[in-house]
Amino acid sequence: MMIRERQYLIWKKWAWRNEASPVKEENIWAASQERVSVLHCDTNWNKGGTYFYISTRVAGSTVIMPLVIVKPSRLMWARLAALVFTCVAFSVASHGGGLSGGTADWSVFCWAFSFAGTLLVLLVELLGLQSRAPVSWNNFPITFACYATLLCLSASIIFPLYFLKGYTRQDEVRDHRIVATVFSCLATAAYFVEVCMTRARPGEVAGYMATVPGLLKVCETFVATVIFVFVSDPVSYDTHAAVKWCMAVYCICFVISAAIVVLCIGECTGCLPFPFARFLSAYALLAVLMYLTATIIWPIFKFDSRYSGSSRRPDHCRFFSGLCPWDKLVAVAVLTALNFLLYLADLAYSARLVFVTA
Repeated sequence: MMIRERQYLIWKKWAWRNEASPVKEENIWAASQERVSVLHCDTNWNKGGTYFYISTRVAGSTVIMPLVIVKPSRLMWARLAALVFTCVAFSVASHGGGLSGGTADWSVFCWAFSFAGTLLVLLVELLGLQSRAPVSWNNFPITFACYATLLCLSASIIFPLYFLKGYTRQDEVRDHRIVATVFSCLATAAYFVEVCMTRARPGEVAGYMATVPGLLKVCETFVATVIFVFVSDPVSYDTHAAVKWCMAVYCICFVISAAIVVLCIGECTGCLPFPFARFLSAYALLAVLMYLTATIIWPIFKFDSRYSGSSRRPDHCRFFSGLCPWDKLVAVAVLTALNFLLYLADLAYSARLVFVTA
């Protein structure tokens, strides 16, 4: 309901006032000690925003202190939608999904982590604590939103693959799993919308993580993490020296990309003893060359019969509820090629970035 006049709540009594009062910062402490304090709410000021103030009388004048600012926007609604969707996903899956095993734990972690991070971002922005956050608020929210998009996307793929595929019983467990999958997909869409709304536009001055190369860094680290999961269960990188080189490529590029993300979020890029822009271009070129070798080597040594590999899917893979070992080898090959393309795009976009020093 739109309130045309400014509304004050004085303890348990309602009073109405119309005059504007000046803000005097030097009297904030004195105002906070006054007994007659006022909670001010204005829902029809500055284009529909909702603003809360603490107001009090000090030495005959009214002092207003900002308490909470709530300004509805499409971005806030996208975050609220993601918050609700992830909450429903992990709540339903944990309550009646009948889950067990590492895959279930990973799916629930994806939803719960995304929920907790989104709640943190909303609280910081609603309370206006961006300047007090120990991280760069130009980089952190979009970085988290991008990771949450990928986490919910992975859960939306893995969860039904392991817990709906082959499950033929028509019971509440199946219904809970279907609901969790649907809301996981909705959360993925909500986070994707948030990333699209907050990413930097061409010619816009923004944090590095809001640019295309910054978002690609997030994707590169996430893809590498999924590769680590597949090559470690079962262990498939200790058969040949060439395959060990592929593992070294995954590790080296992951560590450097993750370090870049951490440096940008912590606003520590200026502490480097070399120009950050040149380092990004040089690293992108090196990563492209390294991943090119891994993209070629991995399929040769895993699917060629001369190296004890097999290019055909084994018959026993039909009986696996999820991915069999051969499927994981194929997934690693595909993800390696995907990361090669991501680093290639990273190299192309990094050359076009213009860094501005404040």
